[in-house]
Amino acid sequence: MSKRLQNSGQSAKLSDVAAHAGVSTATVSRTLNTPAKVRPEIAERVRLAISELGYVPDAAARALASRRSRAIGALVPTLSNPIFADYIQAVEEGLDGHGYALVVASTDYRLDKELRQARALIEHGIDALLLTGTDHHQALYQTLEERSMPYVNSWAVLPHPTHPYIGIDNRHAAMRLTDYLLDLGHHQVAVIAGVMNENDRARDRVAGVRDALNARGYQLPADYLIEKPYGIDQGRQAMRTLMTSTNRPSAVIGGNDLLALGAVLECQTNGLHVPNDISIAGFDDMELSSHIPPTLTTMRVPTRTMGQRAAEYVLGRLSGEERETHVQLDVELIVRGSTAPVADSR
Repeated sequence: MSKRLQNSGQSAKLSDVAAHAGVSTATVSRTLNTPAKVRPEIAERVRLAISELGYVPDAAARALASRRSRAIGALVPTLSNPIFADYIQAVEEGLDGHGYALVVASTDYRLDKELRQARALIEHGIDALLLTGTDHHQALYQTLEERSMPYVNSWAVLPHPTHPYIGIDNRHAAMRLTDYLLDLGHHQVAVIAGVMNENDRARDRVAGVRDALNARGYQLPADYLIEKPYGIDQGRQAMRTLMTSTNRPSAVIGGNDLLALGAVLECQTNGLHVPNDISIAGFDDMELSSHIPPTLTTMRVPTRTMGQRAAEYVLGRLSGEERETHVQLDVELIVRGSTAPVADSR
């Protein structure tokens, strides 16, 4: 049949695929729309027939018949940070085999842009939406609820949850990291934070550092807190400022690994040894952090698990399944070569 279609120049139809695979047209349709409901060996036969015939489903017709676009939207602050690229890859893997495409948009850490991007995705007919963090315009939640559209927040948790989330407790994780440095004898701890405006993750991490210091009778002085956009060069700039302080900190926490790695590089350029002269720690555990010497002490965020669980959540909701709406994932302290006990000379 495939040769006849190719020779005639005709496009394969759903009925051609069904005949080629030896199944009904309904089975072909289920394989395309709800593959989880088709026995694996049958689904594989249908996919092989689709490949051999060069069949291309009519997306518009499928959307009209099912009232679904078979597309999931995802909003992330940026794709220039490898941690979000890893998250999106994990979401795609979670959707793989379920007949859904992923549509991604970046918000540049701006809630007004996030609202515009979300509305554009919704107008284009997405079936569900993945959000980053917990800072969102109320108008966005209202739009999602009016349309009964499944959604889930990621990367953070809500203390009084009214919305679904699959994320981490950034505040508590930052407290653990600070406690580790305090246990090493570091009482003068500075923070190179991400820009905290409209970024709940950055705010919570700074709050966690303050909590840990205050619990031991210490403070985070104003000149020990520098906000910068996430990036290696920005981390270097901030570290340059901290090094000029009359009372240089003995330890620095980066709001993410990029900022921390920038701080390490700036210290090395200026003759400071990490960790003998100053300890530096990050947050996220990017792949690069375990390779650049000294390897970076950091908090490991379960990025891939978070992306896969977020995909599973919206897929379950779209299938009418009950899903746990509030999921907190564990964050692990990874101790490497960039931190050490405070020097006796200090």
